[in-house]
Amino acid sequence: MSEPKATVAIEIVDLHKRFGREVVLDGVDLRVAAAESVAILGRSGTGKSVLLRLIAGLQEPDSGSIAIDGQNVVGLARDRLNRIRLRLGYLFQDAALYDSLTIEENVAFPLRRQQRLPRSDRDARVQALLAEVGMAEAAKKMPADVSGGMKKRAALARALALDPDILLFDEPTAALDPITAGEINDMIVHLKTQRRLAAIVVTHDLHTARAVADRVAFLDKGRMVFDGRFEDLEHDRHDVVAKFVSEAA
Repeated sequence: MSEPKATVAIEIVDLHKRFGREVVLDGVDLRVAAAESVAILGRSGTGKSVLLRLIAGLQEPDSGSIAIDGQNVVGLARDRLNRIRLRLGYLFQDAALYDSLTIEENVAFPLRRQQRLPRSDRDARVQALLAEVGMAEAAKKMPADVSGGMKKRAALARALALDPDILLFDEPTAALDPITAGEINDMIVHLKTQRRLAAIVVTHDLHTARAVADRVAFLDKGRMVFDGRFEDLEHDRHDVVAKFVSEAA
């Protein structure tokens, strides 16, 4: 019996994307259940980040379907797509904070754009989010005055502002020291458990994949060449997968 639609957060079928003559995604299939975390591994330049942008509606695929909670978003009218996008939180690789806004103003930004809350309620929501990611004491600071790890925490608070059902992480531990990376991984696991979120984590870091994911998929030359448990990934015989695992160990 097939899985009921209500339990599927994201379902991607035969997704294709090219830029000019360069084929980036070549028939990608992926299913992520509600409250499930999937890590997508692969070499640099294999389309992992492009896949996230397609899911988030920041780019359009050439063909294929992307269903969010059962609704195909490909070709959807902009107003309907924007409503569905509110269910998604996106943590960009470089955090993508607004340099001219304080940390708390960055977190408040989506609330100010999407919700008509009294200022006292909005401020309380922002402070609660910052406290949840361990950034309450940095609320008044500017992004330039905090570390890379703190920027990631602030960006995560902003991604959670609209209480999404799904989180998309693009290299959440890139350029972080091992201790800070471990803290971010722990936070991802905590949020997934506490909030029952579905998550896709794009990463080249095997340790991050092992720490945060229920399942691992491997993208190579635009195709998913592995999709399964981390333990099975370590013994997979696909040439690129085996080489990736051995050299990253």
